[in-house]
Amino acid sequence: MNPGKGILLKLLAALCATLMAASVKGLNGEIPTGEVVFFRSVGALLPLGIWLGLQGNLVALTRTKHFSGHLVRSISGTGGMFFGYLALAYLPLADATALSYAAPLFTVILAALLLGEVVRVYRWTSVAVGFTGVLVMLAPHLDIFKADVIGMGMLLGSAAGLVAAFFSAVSSVQIRHLAKTEQPGAIVLYFSLVTTVIGLATAVFGWTMPSVTQLCLLLAAGISGGMAQILITLSLRHAQASLLAPFEYSTLIWSVVIGYLAFGQLPVITTITGGVIVAAAGLFAVWRESRLQRSLQMTETALAAAEA
Repeated sequence: MNPGKGILLKLLAALCATLMAASVKGLNGEIPTGEVVFFRSVGALLPLGIWLGLQGNLVALTRTKHFSGHLVRSISGTGGMFFGYLALAYLPLADATALSYAAPLFTVILAALLLGEVVRVYRWTSVAVGFTGVLVMLAPHLDIFKADVIGMGMLLGSAAGLVAAFFSAVSSVQIRHLAKTEQPGAIVLYFSLVTTVIGLATAVFGWTMPSVTQLCLLLAAGISGGMAQILITLSLRHAQASLLAPFEYSTLIWSVVIGYLAFGQLPVITTITGGVIVAAAGLFAVWRESRLQRSLQMTETALAAAEA
């Protein structure tokens, strides 16, 4: 274990994820969302292929007996990508990023309902507080009767962002299930392959021939997205997930900086306030869970010593 290295890799993963979102944002909604999903998936195959190849024994790393599970994960993950990219077409980068923090809140609910996980009071409390933060972010866009065209677009983007967070939560729960038996390489590879096929299938609804600039942005989204997946996997080899979890919220910092430098956009106070509330709720849950785990470990150690 090397916690410092794990944290650095996690921060780089957050930066790559933000660069992916910024690349999609740079398309200004001029490329059909299904086409964006396709190029994002194809572009990700390049770094993923190199990474898997360097590890050797590609067959063992990608072998699976649960393709149906990968299919569920991929479809839900594609839903998260599709609605997430739709949100980026209407919202500033920082707003779309902050709304994505609702995904862990949905994950807690789904894990309890679908996986039968025991969710303690403090986690339910953090979920309630987190959704309060989401409402703070949405507050400026909730009056549909006073909204102009731009306001309606922001409302649509906000709704898409929440739907994206829900699908991402479904994907996260499925990944937890797959991780019990599947190699990380298999989970990542099959996701990229299935999303590529799904994205390609949307061509029947019409695609747009991208310009050179748009093609570069599409490929940049794919490569940076693939790098983010690799870096997240590598970070978990050097540090525990509970230690790395707080650094996921560095994406809000990256998105504010990149959003201002690339698009001249700064988030409104409700976005920052709501994002901080959601992040704080998530961090509290992680902190409380780590404290509980340490307490249980100390109790088990004491019992073992007493029995010796």
